[in-house]
Amino acid sequence: MPLTEQYGVTSRRRRGATGDRVGRGLISDVAKTRYVRGMFNAIAPRYDLANTLLSAGFHLTWKRRAVRLLRAPAPGRALDLCCGTGDLALLLARQVGRGGTVVGIDFSEAMLHIGRRRATAAGLHRICQFVLGDAEALPLADGAFDVATVGFGIRNVGRPAAALGELRRVLQPGGRLAVLEFGRPSNAALRAVYDAYSFAVVPRVGRALTGHQDAYLYLPTSIRHWPDQDQFADALRRAGFANVRYVNLLTGVAVIHLATRPGDAR
Repeated sequence: MPLTEQYGVTSRRRRGATGDRVGRGLISDVAKTRYVRGMFNAIAPRYDLANTLLSAGFHLTWKRRAVRLLRAPAPGRALDLCCGTGDLALLLARQVGRGGTVVGIDFSEAMLHIGRRRATAAGLHRICQFVLGDAEALPLADGAFDVATVGFGIRNVGRPAAALGELRRVLQPGGRLAVLEFGRPSNAALRAVYDAYSFAVVPRVGRALTGHQDAYLYLPTSIRHWPDQDQFADALRRAGFANVRYVNLLTGVAVIHLATRPGDAR
């Protein structure tokens, strides 16, 4: 029995919900991009609150750890792809320092607007730039960055392999990448609790917080249809990255994938 039905989320009306179909990969890449962009524009005002409540604040702890493991140089040049409202970009800005630069790129202007506002409030607006862009065709020069991050965003791209190729292109030789994404828990008991929470609680609470009918049905569905840790590590290698490894968080509820563009740093 599908998990969404097992935990009572998908009534007859909800089985046809767009979020469920997008999460399962049942529409085209172009249609997925259009849907996900519209979804994030719609939920942007309550996105940070929803993330913090639904993850019990863990997403911030995980992002801080990803940035620590990445070890951006100071001063340095950092890219945060699929930056959303700027959590990782602001953490990177503090790491690269006043002589550094952070570029956050996202396809949701509503998310970028919040990121710019947060950077100004934190006094980091001279370090951080937030740019509207396509993860599959970045408006950036080859080898422009020392480090790059993606936080829970690669899964939302229409063609993730194309985005990984772009990340490799814009990193300098020796440049480091950290991809924070959901994974597959290794602990069976935790996995059962996580599935129950994801499909019985997250869609209802997310809908109440944001008013979006199925954004938080898309979320757990897309996670369950995402490659596991080893499969995504293989995808990084196919994209041309070296030194690929990953760090499980909460036995694999989330994962920090680390990789390097081959070659000697300039």
